[in-house]
Amino acid sequence: LIDTHLDLPLADASVRREANWSALMIEAWYYDIPPVTRTYVTLCFATTLACALDIISPLSLYFNARAICSKFQVWRLFTNFLFFGPFGLDFLFHMFFLVRYSRLLEEGCFRMRTADFLFMLLFGATLMTLIAPFINIQFLGSSLTFMMVYVWGRRNESVRMSFLGLFQFTAPYLPWVLLAFSVLLSHSPTVDLIGIGVGHMYYFLEDVLPLMPAGGSSRVLKTPRLLEYLCSTAMSMGGGGEYHQFRINNVEDDIGGVAGGDGEFDDPNDGARDGGELDGDQGAEGNQ
Repeated sequence: LIDTHLDLPLADASVRREANWSALMIEAWYYDIPPVTRTYVTLCFATTLACALDIISPLSLYFNARAICSKFQVWRLFTNFLFFGPFGLDFLFHMFFLVRYSRLLEEGCFRMRTADFLFMLLFGATLMTLIAPFINIQFLGSSLTFMMVYVWGRRNESVRMSFLGLFQFTAPYLPWVLLAFSVLLSHSPTVDLIGIGVGHMYYFLEDVLPLMPAGGSSRVLKTPRLLEYLCSTAMSMGGGGEYHQFRINNVEDDIGGVAGGDGEFDDPNDGARDGGELDGDQGAEGNQ
């Protein structure tokens, strides 16, 4: 009995260390996400949590052109991009795709170009909002995510992927594979097609047209200087990436470098260089 009581404090200390380690890992992972992606994911989670707690209703969030124009419920222009359904497996799939491909873009071809990345999202959201009154879609967040998947695929043409280990394909075909899988599951392809269409329009105007003789080597989509100023001011006030790196180093010191040893904080672009695998979880994005 004496030995058992003596072991209890040791067991409690071990549990506390394990809990602290997990909390530090989650915190480091969260702050390591680039700012635009982190802000968007946080708003999506907060919106879903507010709906789960009955603080707000999804009925006050969805896109409704009549309510926006006649009742001046302008918040619907933004909130319809923040709700991906109630907490559940489908919500986790959507968040996985959002974090993965938004982060790959922001840390890849948009590295050190936060304003340009935010402008791409605003451009896509604006086009989708103009399309929404003519189709029966209440929430456009999935279309915006699909747009990011399309742009990432077109800008990483050499990346090889596989679907459930059955066949391989390159990254530009990823949106079409997801679209086909969605149709096989008897889901409407409208949401995916909107994301593909808007994503292709951005890709054409930004990457293709400037290289054409008729384009005159000039960019059509130029990020407004006001947006660049706001982003640079926000980044300077938030400490930029230095705070994130400080948090990661702090965690590695606290847990003896375990986080760095297992590759948790490796360069996120390594996946883009090494290719990827589209497993069953990724395929479930068709449930949009």
